[in-house]
Amino acid sequence: MITIRPFQPTDADYRQAVDIFNAVWVGQEETAQEWKEGDEKRPKTLKWGRFFADLDGQSAGYASYEQQLRLNHPGKLRVSVIVRPAFRRRGVGTALWQHLCRQIEQFDPLRLFIGTRENFPEGIRFVEKRGFDESLRHWESRLELAPFRLADWADHARRVAEQGIEIRSVVELASDTDRDRKLYELGWAIEQDIPSPEPAVKRSFEEFQKVWQRSNLVYDAWFVALDRGEYVGLTEFWLNRGGDPALFDTGGTGVIRSHRRRGIATALKLRGIEFAQQRGIRELRTWNASGNKGILELNRRLGFVRRPAHIAYVKEVRPEQPDDRELTLEGE
Repeated sequence: MITIRPFQPTDADYRQAVDIFNAVWVGQEETAQEWKEGDEKRPKTLKWGRFFADLDGQSAGYASYEQQLRLNHPGKLRVSVIVRPAFRRRGVGTALWQHLCRQIEQFDPLRLFIGTRENFPEGIRFVEKRGFDESLRHWESRLELAPFRLADWADHARRVAEQGIEIRSVVELASDTDRDRKLYELGWAIEQDIPSPEPAVKRSFEEFQKVWQRSNLVYDAWFVALDRGEYVGLTEFWLNRGGDPALFDTGGTGVIRSHRRRGIATALKLRGIEFAQQRGIRELRTWNASGNKGILELNRRLGFVRRPAHIAYVKEVRPEQPDDRELTLEGE
């Protein structure tokens, strides 16, 4: 007997949901505290839901839906269905999917987005059977820091410095009263060129500033490239979402168009690697879209090793109408 029950924002339910997630996404574990903080900091205007499937009284899986600021449309939803390996092929995923579809009817869905990994054949079959089409792949890459020799890259860092490019941390830029606004605009300039299933939508400056409240923020591990005071590039590190203190996750690395092909992204990466080694970090992790060939090649040259790709899927639920162009989350 499969029963569906709603998620409650209790410590027990957070632990249960994350336990299910970690049982499937081995090697990319997350923590209940990270999930709880993400839910609490989600803008109140965004609709979301999460629910469990129990099979014969045992926790078997969960599903969720979420509106996202970066999509900025009430009918564009990110969804997920996750079933513990021991409970597959027993109708749990189907029951969760059917309940999910009933729950999101209220939003008149336009497009749904879901993800799996290339070495998850059951997940691929599940989403493709339900009408999803592959739209993009993201490679996870990892760099072991102990063998990395910064001395081998000293000439590169010197050549970038000779161009007048400085690499500074956001801590060192604290005296710049316009720092946050410049970081906001720099991030937006970079984000627009990152391959994505949907065009990027600019979030508000107020939402951007919430970044400084996140508990996994490594404040002094955000590095900015400056060209005579202009913010032209950025790389950022976060504490690992799985809670491993010896791992850093890369939030993003990019350079504005006018300053590309000058070695600045490499210099930013090297500064981040130096910082991580000084902090005793064992490994860096990063994710890059398959179409982002420049950064993928840079990571390869630095020694990052690719892991199985994450596959982004999209499903067109209904034809897009002219009125859809006027619908935004902010207008709700």
